[in-house]
Amino acid sequence: MTTTRPPGRRSPAAPDPDPGAARTQPQGRSAVVGVRRIFSAETPEYFLLLGTTVFLVAFGLVMVLSSSSIESWVSDNDFFARTTRQAVLAAIGIPLMLIASRAPAIFWKRWAWHLMLGALALQVLVVAIGSGGYNNNWLSVGGFSFQPSEFIKLGFVIWLGLIVSRKVDVINAWRTNEWKQYVLPIVPVAGGGLALVMLGNDLGTTVILTAMVLGALFFGGVRLRIIGVITTLLAVGAFVAIRISDSRSDRIDAWLTGCLEGDPQLIGRFCYQPLHGWQALANGGVFGLGLGNSESKWNWLPEAETDFIFAVIGEELGLVGALLVVALFMLLAVCFVRIIRRQVDPFARLATSIAMVWIIGQAIVNIAVVLGLLPVLGVPLPFISAGGSSLVTTLAAVGVVLSFARRDPRGSTAPGSVLS
Repeated sequence: MTTTRPPGRRSPAAPDPDPGAARTQPQGRSAVVGVRRIFSAETPEYFLLLGTTVFLVAFGLVMVLSSSSIESWVSDNDFFARTTRQAVLAAIGIPLMLIASRAPAIFWKRWAWHLMLGALALQVLVVAIGSGGYNNNWLSVGGFSFQPSEFIKLGFVIWLGLIVSRKVDVINAWRTNEWKQYVLPIVPVAGGGLALVMLGNDLGTTVILTAMVLGALFFGGVRLRIIGVITTLLAVGAFVAIRISDSRSDRIDAWLTGCLEGDPQLIGRFCYQPLHGWQALANGGVFGLGLGNSESKWNWLPEAETDFIFAVIGEELGLVGALLVVALFMLLAVCFVRIIRRQVDPFARLATSIAMVWIIGQAIVNIAVVLGLLPVLGVPLPFISAGGSSLVTTLAAVGVVLSFARRDPRGSTAPGSVLS
């Protein structure tokens, strides 16, 4: 007669399982669960924004290496000196972006004033003891230099999003005495930030900050006639600021003549960089000279790895590479708009809009400068140009937007799922 063992019971002759395996498996499984929680999100825009941003940063490192290798060897006796600095700052900025993406909206609301006032305090130090030649917009601490004006941009994303979302009804009631409640926070803080940056002779950053303020008013729902009045006042102030400075007015005059006629000294001073940028784009043609084969980076094109890196992209990768960069920023813009449309919290919607104006607007200005559509303003191409302060703060701004895109406020789904 045969006997059968009850199910689930082990034969006495069978060897004991590895006691360490039972302990190792739950630990590994918990680590996987932890990683999934870090990158979990409910919206496809989260992954699209994250992936496009990381790709632009990686592409920027390649182009910084290509465009700066010669001058790095001349100045530092190391082909990789400037690229290494950019890579270190990218290694700081990307984790900072991921950490910021985990913060709830209440966190940004609570710290908006602290971040804004801290950035303004640093900018006051720039005016007092800053360095950087004509563009006096740098602080040096222990051999490390950074631009506090970039932190003002980040502060504007959160602070303007908070203030305008709370005060839009008040400013639209501008004929009543309640309008003064809006003037008190916006004029001293936003206007003070613009004035401090302008005192540092940083015209490019002032233009971007002004666009962020106007964008906050527009996307916040402020009436167009009020925005028109504010824009007119800012335009008059900009005209006066340009004309009282010989350097600014000469730069604008050289640009208006197309760098082809006028005072030869002004053309030589203010047109050398854009003319060599155009030459680099022309040399690239449709398909480019090949990665690393730029001729302009051999000390012909000033700031080849920063403000004019788009010219090197066009020279080495041709029209195809230049259009790819434009397409990537268009993809970012579409992603920002989709995130804005998902939001129900006015603060989240407005902060994302301001970040979009900053990043996409600065990309447009940089490319327009290289193409000669705008005078030289000295603004980097986001995520791509060499520049630690710009890279870290733009990545932090993307992290703020990612924190809004992580959850779909219009409908709750299980963590980690992706909505179509």
